[in-house]
Amino acid sequence: MNKQVIIDKTLAGKKDNIVVSIGASSCGIAAGAEAVFKAFAEEIKKNSLRVELKKCGCLGMCSAEPLVEVKMPGKASVVYGRVNKEIASKIVTDHLLKGTILKDYVFEANKGKQLKIVLRNCGVIDPENIDEYIAREGYDALKKVLSTTPETAIEELKKSGLRGRGGAGFPTWMKWSLTRASKGELKYIICNGDEGDPGAYMDRSVLEGDPHSVLEGLIIGGYCAGAKQGYFYIRAEYPLAIARIQKAIDQALASGFLGKNILGSDFSFEVEIRLGAGAFVCGEETSLIASIEGESGRPRQRPPYPSERGLWGKPTMINNVETLANIPVVFLRGGSWFSEIGTEKSKGTKVFAVTGKVKDSGLVEVPMGTTLREIVFDICGGIAGKKKIKAVQTGGPSGGVIPEKHLDTPVDYDNLQKLGSIMGSGGMIVMDETDCMVDISKFYLGFCVDESCGKCAPCKIGGYQMLKILERISEGKGALTDLDLLKSLCQTMQKTSFCGLGQTASNPVLSTLRYFEDEYKEHIEEKKCRSHKCSGLLNYRIVEEKCKLCGLCQKNCPTEAIEGSRDKGYKIIKSKCVKCGKCYDVCRFDAVQKG
Repeated sequence: MNKQVIIDKTLAGKKDNIVVSIGASSCGIAAGAEAVFKAFAEEIKKNSLRVELKKCGCLGMCSAEPLVEVKMPGKASVVYGRVNKEIASKIVTDHLLKGTILKDYVFEANKGKQLKIVLRNCGVIDPENIDEYIAREGYDALKKVLSTTPETAIEELKKSGLRGRGGAGFPTWMKWSLTRASKGELKYIICNGDEGDPGAYMDRSVLEGDPHSVLEGLIIGGYCAGAKQGYFYIRAEYPLAIARIQKAIDQALASGFLGKNILGSDFSFEVEIRLGAGAFVCGEETSLIASIEGESGRPRQRPPYPSERGLWGKPTMINNVETLANIPVVFLRGGSWFSEIGTEKSKGTKVFAVTGKVKDSGLVEVPMGTTLREIVFDICGGIAGKKKIKAVQTGGPSGGVIPEKHLDTPVDYDNLQKLGSIMGSGGMIVMDETDCMVDISKFYLGFCVDESCGKCAPCKIGGYQMLKILERISEGKGALTDLDLLKSLCQTMQKTSFCGLGQTASNPVLSTLRYFEDEYKEHIEEKKCRSHKCSGLLNYRIVEEKCKLCGLCQKNCPTEAIEGSRDKGYKIIKSKCVKCGKCYDVCRFDAVQKG
């Protein structure tokens, strides 16, 4: 079956142009994209070239930013990575003027196993130009849906099998249907853009790179649910996403896609932005609602669910960014088309932000059912350096750690849950043999303890007590009985915590205990951390045979724990050593060793 997602309606008069696109989302800008854009503009002007120079969203290969894509008429596009001002000048003089590709700077990403639905426009269009979005079938889905009834549209969505991409995987059509069926003239729809997982930036990239697709999905959702008011809830740490969404709202309003009697229909819809203050718990629906209302972001009792009683007590539908970005394609291509992608119970694609010990970190979008091994090795180039892969963590602080032996598992909601993890919003952190599982658990649990709203005792107290146990183990002060206590506390938090944060905060601990219990026991019984990450278990020593008597270790020791001289040699006094690692870092001869 043809899986082509978008038919490019090229703007009139531009099909023969040379097009130079520069990735200008947060990742690109941080790497220097603005300076690269300016360099291209100056070189193009100096050489009197007719070139369409534009900024676009994230192209996906974030580790190689700034990224530049060159499209010459009748030729395959070329992507250059890690471009600076000097390389930009060479691209203009060699590639644009002479047609000579600079092979040394070409970045070739493996796109073969990807299928871009959510990311279909990211890195392709100028996100601040509504005309470019319209040229790629933008707002055609809205026109199509407005020509039918909300009930018919929801049935089409049901055929697609689309499940919420925020983490829980609740059927999207059911949420829409329940909200529509709720009594009340006034209803709301909210786009949840409160992306707080460490290492996750999928939603930010979509909001920055293709804001109109999310806005169109929100408008369609409002029509189907019977809502006349929509909100974008975006964390304040995403200034570029906020600015581009606001521009998209303004452009859509001016073009008749928002406001009163949209496209001549009886449907009227308004949209506003609300900013989150960076509280991780506000990713939970009821906490998010409380935040918009001006209250402290704390979860509320369910039922009633937001579809019955949500924002200001009115029926409210909440979908996350990725879910809404799928909506236009579902209605353009049809629910049956969408349902043929993915697995039996997990339809469509999933966007992942792959980070950690991987060669080519960035955004990938793959059909559900693609294996973790394919994502890490076939798409992202495998492990950086010469280390071996140890595990992959999915689902953020609420997810689990999946060991190497399970990397051939197809990724979908059910399979990840069986392995002790979750899909989450799409964060995926790759770990190698230098990562310590006790340290990893401590990091994620520490995050959840810091982000707990403190409303319920199981999360507030249970999480803190678990963290203290992990800290004892990492310092070599733990006991084997601590492992049973950890498991007991995990199960208690899962069953009794008030909201999803507390219920899932124990997942990293449980999954590492399940697959890497030998490391915990090694910390307890042998007082050893094989990955050398737990500083409390580290011991530094100087190997006399390798020492070149340079004295750098002694000069850099902050506590004068290294005694000796260039004549007699050096040794580390354990009682004075604070295990900061300065001596290890400065030694150029591998004479200082840790273990």
